[in-house]
Amino acid sequence: MDDSLTLQVDDIEVDVLTGIYSEETGKPQPLRISVAAKMKPAYRYEPDTALSASKNYMDLKFAATEALTPGLHFKLIESVADHICDTLFVGDPRVEAVTVKIVKLAIAEGREKIGMTLTRERR
Repeated sequence: MDDSLTLQVDDIEVDVLTGIYSEETGKPQPLRISVAAKMKPAYRYEPDTALSASKNYMDLKFAATEALTPGLHFKLIESVADHICDTLFVGDPRVEAVTVKIVKLAIAEGREKIGMTLTRERR
């Protein structure tokens, strides 16, 4: 079995222009986004191992927040997830796969979680 390393950032809340219904378009919707990036790990991580041997977790957060094009309307949250995956693949060739989970907060009633999860492997 090969070693693997998955870095993750969970439950980032961000407002994104998304939706297909008239009541959704034109105003940002709150989304809860979790991102996981699978990478080939270093052989060992000693106490003094440099950050360059892994990936900065803030890159995952950036892909789910600031890297989302301001003013761009995503009809589907699947498109938001695709954009996050592309951002991480372009930013680091060591990223082998990305999983993005998005929950649409505005349409939930009670404690339900309505959304999707996309896993994309580098092509």
